Amino acid sequence: MKRREFIKYSVLMPVAAAFPSGVFAMPAQSTRHKRQTADAVTLFIAGDVMTGRAIDQVLPHPGDPGIFEPYSRSAHDYLRLAERVNGPIPRPVDFAYIWGDALALLDAAAPAVRIINLETAVTRQGKPWPGKGIQYRMHPDNIPCLHAAAIDCCILANNHVLDWGYAGLEETLSSLGGSTLMPVGAGINRTAAQSPAVFVLPGGGRVLVFSWGLPSSGIPGVWAATARKPGVNLLADLSKRAIAEVSENVAAYRQAGDLVVVSLHWGGNWGYPVPEEHRRFARALIEADAVDLVHGHSSHHPLGIEVYRGRPIIYGCGDLIDDYEGISGHEEFRIDLALLYLVTLDRGSGELRQLEMIPMQRRKFRLNRAARKDVDWLREVLDRESRRLGARVGLAENDALQLRWE
Repeated sequence: MKRREFIKYSVLMPVAAAFPSGVFAMPAQSTRHKRQTADAVTLFIAGDVMTGRAIDQVLPHPGDPGIFEPYSRSAHDYLRLAERVNGPIPRPVDFAYIWGDALALLDAAAPAVRIINLETAVTRQGKPWPGKGIQYRMHPDNIPCLHAAAIDCCILANNHVLDWGYAGLEETLSSLGGSTLMPVGAGINRTAAQSPAVFVLPGGGRVLVFSWGLPSSGIPGVWAATARKPGVNLLADLSKRAIAEVSENVAAYRQAGDLVVVSLHWGGNWGYPVPEEHRRFARALIEADAVDLVHGHSSHHPLGIEVYRGRPIIYGCGDLIDDYEGISGHEEFRIDLALLYLVTLDRGSGELRQLEMIPMQRRKFRLNRAARKDVDWLREVLDRESRRLGARVGLAENDALQLRWE
């Protein structure tokens, strides 16, 4: 794995308070970001990366397969479903296996920061959250599967990080932090959960990543972090008060020249219409100068994209990695297909320069380049949905998709 060329900080207090002793810095040497320019920066973002349950079982260090779902008591059931559809999956696979063709594509793009929504607890501890029907967890010793793709930042403000209770959350935070991955959106208290991951870029400038979850994605209200209780960074709603909360939180950390990503786990799993309240909220954050990129996730399939005042709003990235092969229902959404999002922002203004999406297909728990017919299907769907939001999606070279906007 190539190491990062930039210096990373985990900031636990607003910049106005001056840098405290809790600031963590880690220098690294590499030429991975040599393709970044002085006036633009490219970020890789993804929706749900679910490396737990059946995927955890094929990795080198499978954890306890026991789960407590209405129709299953073992993660092996999901492995059998996948193999029934697409044939045997080798095991154990190496840590890079699940990324497949995506590894070379990401290395070629050389994004400055790689951000995913990590849709699983990383723990051997805890008991299943009472009354919650789905539980995801990955064994901490399988964290190298994230390093294999040089992931930098793991969004945790989602509806699975506490599947195994507070003990599971504590081990998730310690496991990720101990591995140099930056967790954001959950913490030992509200201050920690609200703190951004901060990435200093080669040549100057920073990328700040904030994360909030919404009850509409299935996050229980009791999971909210408080001054004295660990949990997720939860917004109760998308009201004007919530807009002010996000804007004030960002302003407490933002410095001149920073690029800000606000990552939101919101909405349901299925369906293309973007709720009007999501559009109002995202636009209001841009109007308040609180965000340069809205990174939405929770939907299992990609949603339409909007560009507002030069800032991209990706309402739903769709799943990137999961163990859903063989699960019937919702076939019309083609949940075997996924996208790698490469977002290039202007360093000075924060405005969108380019948004490229590379279509992938999940097969045998591995990401493969999508066939041209599947690329065309994704382009047609995303163009249809983005056109309703004022943008278009066209075909770029090498079967990538590219956003077009005025």
